[in-house]
Parts: sequence; structure tokens; C-alpha cells
Amino acid sequence: MNASSRREFLADVSRATVAAAVGTSLASELGLAPAFAGEAPDKLDFGSVEPLVRLMQETPANKLLPALVAKLSSGTDLRQLTAAAALANARTFGGEDYIGFHTMMALSPAYQMSRELSSAQQALPVFKVLYRNTNRIQEFGGPAKEVLRPVKPGASGESQPGGEAIRDAVRKKDTKGAEQMLAAIAQRSPEDAFNSVLLAVQDHSEVHRVVMPYRAWDLLDVVGRQHAGTMLRQSVHYCVRGSATPGPACALLTQLLDQHKLLDQKPGTRTAEDKWVDQLSQTIFKSTAAQAAEAVASALAEGFAPAVIGEALSLAANQLVLRDHGRPPQAESAGKPTGSVHGDSIGVHACDSANAWRNMARVANARNTFACLILGAHQVAHDRIERGGDFLKWEALPVKWHLDRTKSTDAAALLHEAEEAIRGNLQSHAAAIVHRYGELGHAPRPVFDLLLRYAISEDGALHAEKYYRTASDEFASTRSAFRWRQLVALARVTASEFGRPAPGVAEAKELLKV
Repeated sequence: MNASSRREFLADVSRATVAAAVGTSLASELGLAPAFAGEAPDKLDFGSVEPLVRLMQETPANKLLPALVAKLSSGTDLRQLTAAAALANARTFGGEDYIGFHTMMALSPAYQMSRELSSAQQALPVFKVLYRNTNRIQEFGGPAKEVLRPVKPGASGESQPGGEAIRDAVRKKDTKGAEQMLAAIAQRSPEDAFNSVLLAVQDHSEVHRVVMPYRAWDLLDVVGRQHAGTMLRQSVHYCVRGSATPGPACALLTQLLDQHKLLDQKPGTRTAEDKWVDQLSQTIFKSTAAQAAEAVASALAEGFAPAVIGEALSLAANQLVLRDHGRPPQAESAGKPTGSVHGDSIGVHACDSANAWRNMARVANARNTFACLILGAHQVAHDRIERGGDFLKWEALPVKWHLDRTKSTDAAALLHEAEEAIRGNLQSHAAAIVHRYGELGHAPRPVFDLLLRYAISEDGALHAEKYYRTASDEFASTRSAFRWRQLVALARVTASEFGRPAPGVAEAKELLKV
């Protein structure tokens, strides 16, 4: 053995020793996995789950669903399939493909939806998104086009916190540097990595930039916390590809944190009555973006609990669904006709963003808790003003005319009418029926079951799973006086998206015999 070969052999032995100590997946992500014959040394490897990840990447889409059924029959569960799909998605797209990152953001909602179904049907929402995932991976070019490669941890510098270093690298369009910083921070803890990435995210309040890190964090319960670095790298790539100049909300955030001395405080615990929450939600909805941000910063400084402010934030965003007049003719596209409100509509995007800000505030450190809620309010008001439409003059659903036509009081009759309205694309009528159903005090679960069925069957222009999860999550965390607004909005969006079945669902039903 010559000297060069001996050095390579010893290096591989050293890397193998480290891999055995920390685990193949983490070692590979850090660039420490040994390179064996026939394997590319620059490829992420996910250890024991790697064969399942490759199945998601390499199987032709028209053969995927039978392969997934076979995996279920042999003992692989839906959590494992979802985890493998998430890792395959991250490795392939790295947050750089529009359909790809939308599919990643749908994975956790689909898995959560499966848990609301009977055992025979549980695979349906997951299979729907896994089919979309693999189909897009194949269209993208499969393993040969993977975006994420192993990255070695880099020093964050003693003079800067890691989050600031990542943010600075992102502003310089230094993907490698930002990823190296993230890898170093992820070695400390997933929480540190998450909070550090949020500083770069907060440069701009744009829906995909906001929702991506939350959905990646949410997926850690499925893929495992050891993959936090891989999942959060997607946000680094997305942010690098965005604007290098911080948006106006970033400077305002710095001003408000300083003005209200929030960097010296911990989040408060002060509760609020319904009237206060309603008034704050109206202030956020009706104000300029700067005024909305100021109102939330002031409430935080007064010690109101983040959860209470989060309620007001989500209710303000909900108004954008309830008041929207739908897509104008110049904005229609395939699957999203004039008058529709599903997909990337103003309201759905605003609600998904508010939900992400609210949930990130729930798990972030104190500084980021304040920042997420302030920026969330700024974004809702900005969306109302800048994305088009006269929302302050438009009446929120349900309107009196539709309520007057809703005569039934029986729960079963109302559910039947709601389904007919959905199948007829009657958005306002569906909203009125669900409002009346809730007003009469009927149980919410049957309404969720109805809307869940269509969230699975319909394409939803990449947003059906996310928005169903957003609405159900907000319903669960909003006080009883206001929570039915979330289901009313979901009923409207469901009626809008009906009539465009999702690819793969019919085949999945046939294979699963449901």
C-alpha cells in the first residue's frame, strides 16, 4: 500500500469510528461518513432509513403507491414513510423548488390528518402527498439533481451569536458559510439551530419564508430531532435565494424591540377577556402594517401572554378569507378560476403565515417570541393593503342573505346541505351553513370529518393539507366565542377547491380498498 492509499485508508477508518459514535446520518450530514467503493463522497446518507429514502426518490411515480402498500403490509408504518419522504424531499430540493417545498410543508399536516381517520383510511392523506413528492422528485431529476450535500461545521466566531452570523452570511448570499454556521449550532441543540435560523427568516415577512421553518420544525416529531440541521437548511437556501436587503419590517422590528424594552423582558402571562382579543384583532386587521406591529409590541410590553396575542393575530388573518371577493379574472390560472379563494389566495396565505408565526412564537426563545408576533401582525396588515382588494369595505361571510336561506336546525340536515354546497362550489352558502351549525351548538367533529374528506380528495393547488391543518389548529387554540370563524373559513375554501381531484388519490383508494 503506497503512502497516499494508506492515508486515505486511515482517514476512512477515522471517519467510520466517528460515524459509529454519533450515528451514520449525523456523521454524513457533517461530512464525516467514510466513502466506500461505488459511493459518492459528497452525498448525504440517512443511515438505517436510507433505503426507504431512496425508494421515495427513485421509484417511478406510477409504481410508487403499490410499493407503499407493500411497505405497510410488511410492517413499515406511516410515520416511517412520512419521515423518509421528508428527508428525500429535503435532500433533493433543499428548499429551492416551488412544488418541492410546498410538498414538504404538506407532509406533517397530511400525517396529522391521518390520525383523525379510521385505521382503514389513515394512509390516504399521507399517500396523496407522498405521490406528489415522488412525482416532483422524478420531474426534478431524482438523485442526480440533489441540492443538499454534506456540510462541515464552521466556527460561528466568538464576537457574534450564531444566529447573527447565519443572518449575515445569508445577506451576503454565502450559502456554504451559512450552512456551516448552522451545522455547528445544530450540534448544540435543535432549539439553538431553530432560533438562529429565525434571525435570517425575519429579514422579510413573505409566506414561504415564514411557513417553511415552522413546517420543518413541526416535522422533527416525525423525522427525529437528529435531522434538525437537514430540515432547517432548506430555510437557509430559500433565504439566500431571496432579497439580500432586509425589508422595512426588519428595521421596524429592531425599533420596536428597543422602544418597548422587550429584549430585557420575558414573555408575559396576562390573560384577556374576549372583548380585548376581538379589539386587538380588529386593530391588526384595520391598521397600517406599522400600526399593527406597534399595537402588538405594546401589548407584549404590557405583559399580555403570547398565546392571547396569537389568538388576535389568527383572527385578523381569518378575516382575509371571510371577506375575500376571490381571484379577479386577470389572476385566474389552471385549477384556480375567477372567484376562487383556495391555493395561494390572499386569505389562505395570510392564515398559514399567521399560524406559523404564532406556533414559532410558542416554541422560540423570548426574543424570537416577541419578534414572531410583531412581524406576524405586520404581515397580516401588509397583506390586506398590498396584495389587492378593498377588504375594509367588503362584508365578512356569512352574509344575512345566505343565513336567512338556511332554515334547518337539525345537525344531520345541515351537514347534508353543507356537502351539497361544497359540491356545487357555493362558497358563501357553505360558509353560512357551517356558521349556523356552530351557532346552534352542534358538535364540531362531524364538520371536521366532512371537510377533511375533501381536503384529502381535492388537489387544493398545493394548499389543501396545510390550510386544513391551519384551520383545525386555530380552532383548537382559539376561545369558544370566536373559534367557529375558522371552520366557516375552511368550509368556504373547501367549496372553492372542489372539483379538481388530486392525482394518486383514486389509485390509493383502490389499492387500500376504501
